[in-house]
Amino acid sequence: MNIIICLKSVPDTATKVKVAADQKSLDAAGVQYIINPYDEFAVEEALRMKEKHGGEVTVLSLGSTNASKEIRSALAMGADRGILLKETLPWRDGLSTAKVLAGQLKKLPHDLIWFGKQAVDQDQSQVGLMVATLLGLPAVSEVVKVEINGASAVVHREGEGAKEVFDVPLPCVLTAQKGLNEPRLTSMKGIMAAKKKTIEEVAIEAVEPKLRIEKMELPAPRPAGKIVGQGKEAVPELIRLLHEEAKVI
Repeated sequence: MNIIICLKSVPDTATKVKVAADQKSLDAAGVQYIINPYDEFAVEEALRMKEKHGGEVTVLSLGSTNASKEIRSALAMGADRGILLKETLPWRDGLSTAKVLAGQLKKLPHDLIWFGKQAVDQDQSQVGLMVATLLGLPAVSEVVKVEINGASAVVHREGEGAKEVFDVPLPCVLTAQKGLNEPRLTSMKGIMAAKKKTIEEVAIEAVEPKLRIEKMELPAPRPAGKIVGQGKEAVPELIRLLHEEAKVI
């Protein structure tokens, strides 16, 4: 099987981010970048499929040269090959990202293409399904279990109050949800092996975003809490404030 994971480098969710002076981007100073957590589930599942069915696992990422660090991490987990699409813009929307990825994926042999269900920096949950549409491939999002059955994949996803099961012909696009697996830790052997693997850098065609960022700002600080009294005598005042000020009842 030829399995491709589209991986994104994102700011660590534990990092305290700041808005840059241009008010249209994040201040890169002090920001640590990691593999998008949902993409880690995709990497792990691809590696398990390779171990069971054989084949090759390729990691494809769109980003700056710095994103090679996250590709290298996936190679240390066990992926065979890394491809970095060299980004030319400071920011792009979901559709232009999907077009760039689809343009490269058309050139690569693929039986299965994995994405994380969303990237934790923008939380749009768009790119994987857009890529599937551009490539004319069937797709299932938020996958929690998958089994390869010959020329198709039996895919499970959590629906509204029930589990949905699909029989999807290969090749297809799947997006990984939390619960699919537990990503492995990298070993020293894997880290050393990853240093010997090459990351191919590819120039991309110019695809302009349809959207642009006008302004970026952090949420307003939360107001301080308020103590309205003690005991049951405070209940009427609490109800009034919840109704008139907080407007939650």
